[in-house]
Amino acid sequence: MFERFLIALLLQPEEISEASNGLGGGIFELIGRSSFISQAVLALLLVFSIASWAIIILKLREFNRVEKDTKTFIQIFRKSNKLSEVHSVCKSLSMSPLAGVFQAGYTELNLQLRQAESPTTPPVDTSAPRPALRSFEALDRSLMRSSNVEVNRLERYVQLLATTASVSPFIGLFGTVVGIIISFQSIGETGSTNLAVVAPGIAEALIATAAGLFAAIPAAYFYNHLIHKVKLSASTIDDFCLEFLNIAERNFSE
Repeated sequence: MFERFLIALLLQPEEISEASNGLGGGIFELIGRSSFISQAVLALLLVFSIASWAIIILKLREFNRVEKDTKTFIQIFRKSNKLSEVHSVCKSLSMSPLAGVFQAGYTELNLQLRQAESPTTPPVDTSAPRPALRSFEALDRSLMRSSNVEVNRLERYVQLLATTASVSPFIGLFGTVVGIIISFQSIGETGSTNLAVVAPGIAEALIATAAGLFAAIPAAYFYNHLIHKVKLSASTIDDFCLEFLNIAERNFSE
């Protein structure tokens, strides 16, 4: 039947003109007269596309603030001689994952040192002599736990982009198959290969395919882009943890 359909298309040019007139009105008119399943597929793809673009905009703005706050935090951390001074600016630089990691390490550092000090001892200060830490392993575990929390925060919602990129083409393909099935049903019911009969279903199928790609391509691109930013941030966090441990070992080891 498919071969007969192609031959008919080649032998009936006048029917192509009739079909073109029948398809007038644009994409929205085609969607309006498409089947319920096709409309449901397009609506689902629209939801995926809107959700993915919302996540893209949200995460790009978030990473923009993360990069600015991280740069400022590193400058303050390396210029300051007192950990208490760095701790005081953490709230104003809360978007930086380094601020959260520092707070976890600073808290663990203070808890260990206060066990050997009186309750009235001032906060940790690298410029003054302090008793040795009891466990650098505990400090390392605290930093590691906090770094995992911060990386998970950066990755939040990004996986939805991967879902959109992988699922949307298949949803569009499903709409394509439905449109083709409707087209061949029309051929079987009418016994005619006139384009005016079969072209609307094929057009609906192509619209579903295009919509699936429209949702999937940006999601796939920005997923890779954001994952790259997450990896860079994770590397920065690891470097900071090592730097913090080095400072603690230099100033609070026996």
